[in-house]
Amino acid sequence: MASEPKLTGGEKVKVAWLVARMAKRGLADDRVSGGQVYQGDLQRKLERVIEGARKREAKTK
Repeated sequence: MASEPKLTGGEKVKVAWLVARMAKRGLADDRVSGGQVYQGDLQRKLERVIEGARKREAKTK
């Protein structure tokens, strides 16, 4: 696994926002259906932000 890149202020805000939305979806799950809340879209967005930070960091080195 690649090391975690240093995030800019804007990237930190995006990551925090996405994690908060994921937590909100998790809390909204009724658990009756076995915890089947779909969070793949938010996980992809999070990975995209982190991958962009990796590319930016590699570009500046």
